Amino acid sequence: MRAIRYHETGGPEVLQLDDVDVPEPGHGEVRIEARAIGVNPVDTYFRTGEYPPAELPMIPGSDVAGVVDAVGEGVEGFAAGDRVYATGLGNDRQGTYAERVIAPTGLVAELPEEVSFAEGAAMALVGVTAWQALVFHAELEPAEACLVHSGSGGVGHVAVQLAAAAGARVVTTASEAYHDHLRDVGAHAVLDYRRDDLADAVRAAGPPDVILDTITNEYFPFDAEVAAERARIVGIGNTASEATVPMGPSKGKDLRFQLMSMYNTDDTRAVLSRLARLMAAGTVVPEVARTYPLAEASEAQRDVLEESFLGKLVLEP
Repeated sequence: MRAIRYHETGGPEVLQLDDVDVPEPGHGEVRIEARAIGVNPVDTYFRTGEYPPAELPMIPGSDVAGVVDAVGEGVEGFAAGDRVYATGLGNDRQGTYAERVIAPTGLVAELPEEVSFAEGAAMALVGVTAWQALVFHAELEPAEACLVHSGSGGVGHVAVQLAAAAGARVVTTASEAYHDHLRDVGAHAVLDYRRDDLADAVRAAGPPDVILDTITNEYFPFDAEVAAERARIVGIGNTASEATVPMGPSKGKDLRFQLMSMYNTDDTRAVLSRLARLMAAGTVVPEVARTYPLAEASEAQRDVLEESFLGKLVLEP
């Protein structure tokens, strides 16, 4: 089968298309014939060595959507021919940039017929991240105010929809080109992140009870400034960056800061299953900004960090 691998860490040029043996599923694992593969910034962090890869050569990628074509011993609930999607790979095991992908069943869920493979691959990692941030850690409640930084990003555009579905009043930041789309998917107010009076504009929209921060090293002081009393602030993003919690406003407001990683989710399958129902109902729908053939994975990884777009990039084997 064909797979994208890197034999050493480095820039996008270290990604190469290799012919490799088709892997066999072990106990509690399924093999997925990949139809779509999500591209995430975290994929590049492993490739550069910023996050140490599990082994070399390594197949990158966390997300996949496709059809089960083999099951290992002890597998229940999945059979050959099932439409599925998965996330959490490419961290402590080989990833998803391949024609066949091995995944433990705890990281896999059924993909409804109403949802395309590209949408499943686009949703997986960012959907679980947004769910863990807003539902699990922040315990977002109906009628609360929620600020989502970078609403046009992969996590951001799903988080806006998820918060709106929970009944929150959503404020988000984004470039002006994306404002109308973000309003259409549930944001009550969309603010240009470059405006000089951004803090005043956020407060005018209602001090947020929950903040999802995707650029913690820049915005934690801002978050503390605009947050409501006893707000919950959840930070995600590159763990190599440093974030400083400002003690004055944070202590005065009894703010709670939470740093998280999607890879620490207790029950990924359960979260994916709930997200699948939301996708099937049209309540939370990921945006597929662009697709690439598998052989152009290096270009996709460059674009995911350097290009401006709303939603997600997807590989199609």
